[in-house]
Amino acid sequence: MRGSWLFPDGVDRERMLDMDRRIRPVRRASFGVLAIGLLASGPWLGWWTIIPLALAAIVFRVADEHIDQAERPEIGLFLAWTLSQVIIAVSVALSGGPTAPTLSWFAIPLVTLSARFSERGIAVGVAVSVVLVLAVAFGVDAGAVIDDPPLVIAPLALMLAMGILNTVLMRSEKDTRAEAVLDPLTGMLNRKALAGRAAELAQQSEVTREPVGMIVGDLDHFKVVNDTLGHSTGDAVLKDVAYVIRKALRAFDFAYRIGGEEFVVLVPGADLVHTEVVAEQLRAAVEAATVGGQRVTMSFGVSASPAEARLDYDQLFADADRALYLAKRDGRNCVRLATAAAAAAIPA
Repeated sequence: MRGSWLFPDGVDRERMLDMDRRIRPVRRASFGVLAIGLLASGPWLGWWTIIPLALAAIVFRVADEHIDQAERPEIGLFLAWTLSQVIIAVSVALSGGPTAPTLSWFAIPLVTLSARFSERGIAVGVAVSVVLVLAVAFGVDAGAVIDDPPLVIAPLALMLAMGILNTVLMRSEKDTRAEAVLDPLTGMLNRKALAGRAAELAQQSEVTREPVGMIVGDLDHFKVVNDTLGHSTGDAVLKDVAYVIRKALRAFDFAYRIGGEEFVVLVPGADLVHTEVVAEQLRAAVEAATVGGQRVTMSFGVSASPAEARLDYDQLFADADRALYLAKRDGRNCVRLATAAAAAAIPA
């Protein structure tokens, strides 16, 4: 997975996407609370203030619909977040600038920064918010700010304090999450994360009616590497293979280490043919790379859930695992598909 200025190595994307899925219903509830507040304040602030809030809701709705299929979803998500701050800035400017009670609303989007982004994203988000506060305050009524500096000092101090706290919370959540769902050797997601993602995809498939592809991969002759070169070399091989796999995948194709030298990749929206293409790309990438100072190969089994049907993870995995058996039987370093004919070729 290619990185970006927000996530240079691309590894944190899974955390961001997972947290964004969790935030979505809460964000809708927060928009509802703000809408009630604006309606209650309508006689004093004006009823028009509900319009910018509706625009912000639309922005996030559009982002939600496209985020899972973007190559660098963090860029789109950060732009949507920034646009929400700009909309708040316009609302504050039109409702009185530094003297408006809505000036404190700049702090609301800052709460979500730590749930999605790293220190870099938090720092940039706070900086954007500070610039917008100063632009609104001095652009609308510089005299009021000069006469009463706490009008701006108070919200700025609040935002900076939230940025600092967000950084600590982000690190804590990241460490806790890593202990729970990350394989400590390779940094890949583990079986627990795979189970959670499979449950999410099962629910999504009921709505989208799109297939989900699965790839089960296994390093060829890995026991020989451990037995002849030692476990330290074997560990180095596994780390590098994990990196090669992540680098070859799109942002929304998730890879997991499920034990030993076995890996699983989920490919949302992919049928059997499309998933086979992804598996062949992985096979070729591993074969071409030098991992842990060694040259190794992998075998892959591929399956896909039927379109217009709910995902059955257990069946999907069983089919891919049978196809992997065929790949091993057929000489290794190849890709085999889970088809009816392939299933019949496996001895009972």
